[in-house]
Amino acid sequence: MEVILLERVAKLGQMGEVVRVRDGYARNFLLPSGKALRATKENKGRFESMKAQLEARNLELKSEAAKVGESLKGTEVVLVRQAGETGYLYGSVSTRDIADALTAAGFSVERRQIVLNHPIKTIGVHEVPVTLHPEVEVTVRANVARSPEEAQRQSRGEDLSVVRDDEDEEEFLEEAAAEDGDDAEAEQA
Repeated sequence: MEVILLERVAKLGQMGEVVRVRDGYARNFLLPSGKALRATKENKGRFESMKAQLEARNLELKSEAAKVGESLKGTEVVLVRQAGETGYLYGSVSTRDIADALTAAGFSVERRQIVLNHPIKTIGVHEVPVTLHPEVEVTVRANVARSPEEAQRQSRGEDLSVVRDDEDEEEFLEEAAAEDGDDAEAEQA
């Protein structure tokens, strides 16, 4: 089926392009969501008359998304989950979990805006893209840890997914204390 795109659709085309898509994709997603019109002579004329309005609306939505993106960019959310000694989660972190954490942090983000190719199944700091508009994408950090204390350690750059023995732990704690002392001296100067 041929359709006229009313807005930019990722991996498909720009606004105003006539593209050929599978019938089910058009019927079940593009047409009901208002992202496209069937490519008939009547709709082509209708699109030309609506083009200026659509471009203005798209520009307005893009500028709003860019403003939100600036404040959202680089945000880190902490997700506390149960995990084994090797760092693998007993469950997983999905788009819903990240969206809920961002909403709790004061951002208006929907689950469908978060791009995860597969669920997060290990502890650590993960870069997660968030698509606020088809032309605006920012990256947030999902800090998945067993406890809030571990999340703080991960934020400082420590890799908690590696199993350490007691000697390694003592060495790490001494190094961390030395770094904290260096940071305090630098701040005083």
